[in-house]
Parts: sequence; structure tokens; C-alpha cells
Amino acid sequence: MYSRTLIWVSSCFLFLLANAALAGSTHAVPATLTFGIVPQQASAKLARLWIPIIQDISDKTGYPIQFKTAPNIPEFERRLAKGEYDLAYMNPYHYLVFSKSPGYRAFAKQKGKKIVGILVTSKRDPVTSLRELEGKTLAFPSPSAFAASILPRAFLRKEGISFQVKYVSSHDSVYHNVSRGLFPAGGGIIRTLKNSSAKIQDKLAILWQSQGYTPHAFAAHPRISQDVIQRIREVMVKMDQSAEGQELLGAIKFKGIEASVPGDWDDIRELVFTSSIK
Repeated sequence: MYSRTLIWVSSCFLFLLANAALAGSTHAVPATLTFGIVPQQASAKLARLWIPIIQDISDKTGYPIQFKTAPNIPEFERRLAKGEYDLAYMNPYHYLVFSKSPGYRAFAKQKGKKIVGILVTSKRDPVTSLRELEGKTLAFPSPSAFAASILPRAFLRKEGISFQVKYVSSHDSVYHNVSRGLFPAGGGIIRTLKNSSAKIQDKLAILWQSQGYTPHAFAAHPRISQDVIQRIREVMVKMDQSAEGQELLGAIKFKGIEASVPGDWDDIRELVFTSSIK
């Protein structure tokens, strides 16, 4: 009788130990993760484009993941600074800033792609030379939108062209306002321009474009374990290996996603911290 009781107690003890170990394991499924997407476009459009992708990642990893954004880029920046997003898709300049504090760690980026800043003008009353922008008010999404705002502003100043700035909260707002002739030109990037409606694209022409730089970062807050990040990255990197995944990525004009290391953004660091680009 004593022997059977001892065996039963020992079995219960081992069972409790095993469950305690599982609860503390980095492989345990986390609570719902928030995935913040930089609001380069209207929230409704971002939701339509990104929720299917995030749902696919959630389904394949088993981690509940919730789409998040912000009403505008400055608010997105404030939420990044407070560490509100577990995962985030942010522009290269944001990554430099928020990798310092609160410590976001890049784990992936768009595959085989460089980000290119552009200035667009209306075909209805086209500007054919940057010099024609002298003294004019130009539209940009926000002060720290890297390719759509920082790069073109810096280039115009380097060329000695003076101008006024109007921040209109998103890439889509820039394209909409320029297409209507409310501004002679405005800043954006190739990908968001291609994601605009055909009606808007037909009204715009690219006046200038920058050289290419390392694109936006997919990054994780330091509270997210490496095991979770690794599993999410594995799923994201494999998305372009299926027809379904290719269709999802095609909606955001991605050909694929690849793993990254912090050094991938050294070109941005050199540009920003060795010049007056800010």
C-alpha cells in the first residue's frame, strides 16, 4: 500500500514539474501579438491589404496576431516610442530611431528590394524641372517618412532649391492632393504609388527619384522571445513558395520576404548620421 502511494505521489510530482517547465518554455504560444503597420496609406486600405497576410502568418505559426496601425505617421511614431506594438513594419529611419529605444529588433525585410523616394507631379499641369519648385509649397506625408519625405527634402536643399512644406499624413493623401493640382509636387515611394488606384496613377508623373536604400524593417519589441520571432520569420520567408502566399504578397507589391540582420541598415545609418539629412 505504501509503495503504491509513493508511486502515485511521485507521478503527480513529475506531472506538475513537466507542466511547470512547459509553462516557462519560450516555445509556449504567446498571448495575442499586435502587428503595427506604418500608415503610409488609409487605415481601411491597409487593413484590406495586410489583414489576410497577418492572418496567414497567425494560422501557420499558431500565434494569435492582430493587425494594428495608427491614424497617421506621427501617431504611429508615438506608439512605437511607447512600445505598443509587439511586431511592427516601419520605415528605415524609424528603425534607426526605435531600435535604440525601446529596442525594436529587425528580423526581416522585403526580398530583393531597395526603397526609392520619388517626387510626383500632376500630368494636367506638369512640372518638368525641379527648379520650377523654387518657392512652392510641396506635399509630404510626414517629417520622418524616410524615402517619401526625408530623401526628397534633403535632395532639394542640396540643389539649393527653397520650398515650403505641407504634411498631409499619408502617401495616399500626397498622391490625391497632387493629382487634384492642390500642390505642384509631393513625395512618395514607388510601391505605394503602384498601390494607388488606377485613376490616381493615370493623373501623376514621376518628376524625380532617389537612389535605392535598404527598405522597411519588420521588427519585434524586445519583450518578444527569439523563439517566437524565429517561427514568425520562418513562415514569412516561405510565403512566396506557394501560389496562395504569392497572391497575398502581390497585393502589397512584394515578391517575397527575406531574413535580415541589423547591419543591413548601415547605408541608412551612414546617410543619416554623417549628413544633415534630418
